Formats: sequence, structure tokens, C-alpha cells
Amino acid sequence: MADGLKLGLFGLHRGSSAEPDTLVRRARLAEEVGFESLWVGDHIALPSDSRYPPDQPRLEALATLTYLAAVTSRVRLAVGVIVLPQRQPVLLAKQLSSIDFLSRGRLTVGIGVGYVEPELRALGATLADRGTRTDEYLAAMRALWDEPTPSLDGRFVSFADVHQRPWPVQRPHPPIVIGGQSPAAYRRAIQAGNGWYGFGLDLEATAQALAGLREAASRYERPAGLGELEITITPHGTVDLDAARRYGDLGVHRLTMQPHTMDGSAMDELITSAAETLVGRI
Repeated sequence: MADGLKLGLFGLHRGSSAEPDTLVRRARLAEEVGFESLWVGDHIALPSDSRYPPDQPRLEALATLTYLAAVTSRVRLAVGVIVLPQRQPVLLAKQLSSIDFLSRGRLTVGIGVGYVEPELRALGATLADRGTRTDEYLAAMRALWDEPTPSLDGRFVSFADVHQRPWPVQRPHPPIVIGGQSPAAYRRAIQAGNGWYGFGLDLEATAQALAGLREAASRYERPAGLGELEITITPHGTVDLDAARRYGDLGVHRLTMQPHTMDGSAMDELITSAAETLVGRI
């Protein structure tokens, strides 16, 4: 079992939590009862036939994290995951470093390639180029965060002799978490990630994903400075204490819980229930 399984909360950007006073109250309650992190997702423009209700309130991820940074003081703040190919990476690097600075070093940056074709297309990317863009955009952001004189000459973005200040508080950059269950995502996690994130996975799917990560680790060299790959899972369905411990036994480091619906009082009920049954016991 992972030592000290962490407990996160996913979804304060959606549904009934999107109302400002409710967002603040739930974030502060989650921090007070002992959640380690608050995670938000990233969709900007959903098609009408999306599996998520497109008319449900959904706050933009970075605006939400900035707001949360101002109303909390200890809990970590994470995006799981930002759809990297549909963001301009020079601007995104500045936005993320600003959030890390304003939160005093509490940011975790999850990234993924995306899968909603109408959304990608609306923001200037495609399914065909999303992987290439993601690798190049991640390299661009790391150059801006890590290098004293950053430069990049890429297919989609090029820059030289530009600087961004202030630096992120976390050096050389906030933790980077790679989302996705493809061979490319596993390769990205091994080669460039501080962690890996799986969304909506039951125990069996989690075990399969971890096997995929182990296979990638046997094929690709992991830079020594990255250390151990931290595994975060948003479970599928309700998780009791026994199930949480079984995730830990698989090698999971963090469970990021979400309610069965983002509407109504389900988020409050999850926070209260997790505080009573999971916090401090896993």
C-alpha cells in the first residue's frame, strides 16, 4: 500500500459548485476537514452531443484555480487535466506560474492531449496534431520555467530572448502530471512527468493502466531528477475504506474523489462522508 494515501476532491468547477459563494464554502470545508488537494477539469467549448451536459455550468479551469488560491491557504490546487494542444503555451506558462506564485507554491499542473474533436478544432488544434502539439507545448513551457535564457524553434511555436517573471515558487516548475491511457501518454509520463493521472477508473482499469506504465518504464529512460512517478486516480463510483486501501495496495498515491452528480448537494455530502470515513484512515 502507498504510504499515506492522499485524498483529493474533484469537480468544484462544475454544476452547483460554480456559484461563487458555494465554491468558496465547499473549498474551505474540504480544506478544513483534511482534503490534500482540489482538482478541476478543463473543457472550454463542449459540443451539443457531449457525454457531459453542455448546458451545465462549468468554470474555466485557470480562472477557478486563481479564485481558489485566494480563498484557501493550505490545500494544493490542481488541474486534471488541462487540454494542452488547445492552449497557447507561452501564455499558458505565464498563467500557471502566476497561479503558483499567488498560491505560494500550491499548484499541480495536469496535462492531456484532449479527445473532443469539435472543441479542439474550435481552438485551432486537431485530433491529428494533438500529440505533436502536446510534446512541443510542454517543451516550450518547461523552457520558459527552467532555462535562464529560454528559446524554442518548433513546428507550432517559436521564441527566443524572451523572459517571464516571477518564476514559479516551485522550482524548476510545479509538478507536471500526465493524463491519459494511451502508449503515448505512458511514454510522456515516464519521460517528462512528475506524476500520472487516471480519470474514472475502477480497480481493474487502474491495474491495467499501471501495467502500461511499467511497460513504458521498461522502454523509455526516466530522467533521474524526476524521482518516483506519483499516481493519482479519480475512482469510478463510490469508494469505501476497503476499496481505498485496495487502490493503495496497487501503488496509487492519491485518490481524487468526485460525487455521483455535480448538481444539488451531492458535493457537500461527499465532503462530509469522506471526512468521516476516509480522511486520516488511508
